[in-house]
Amino acid sequence: MSEKRRSYTEEFKVEAVKLLRESEESAAQIARELGIPQTNLSRWKREMEEDPEGAFPGKGNARDEELARLRRENAKLKKERDILKKAVGIFSQMPQP
Repeated sequence: MSEKRRSYTEEFKVEAVKLLRESEESAAQIARELGIPQTNLSRWKREMEEDPEGAFPGKGNARDEELARLRRENAKLKKERDILKKAVGIFSQMPQP
């Protein structure tokens, strides 16, 4: 049987990282006490250090939304560029008076 993926609240993650920072114990020991994988705790700590405000965006990851927005914008800009290239080609072929 496959295990269900566990999810943790933002408050739990923040408190776990706070405990890690303030404790003399190792990350492995704290992770065991909390019943979570050490890799999760280390990743949460790294995310908090990189971006304290947006570390745990929850479901509907804001990073994914921004990536989708940037991809849409990139596609739009490519279309505009292609239109301009065609226009230059058309005008360059017109006979000069």
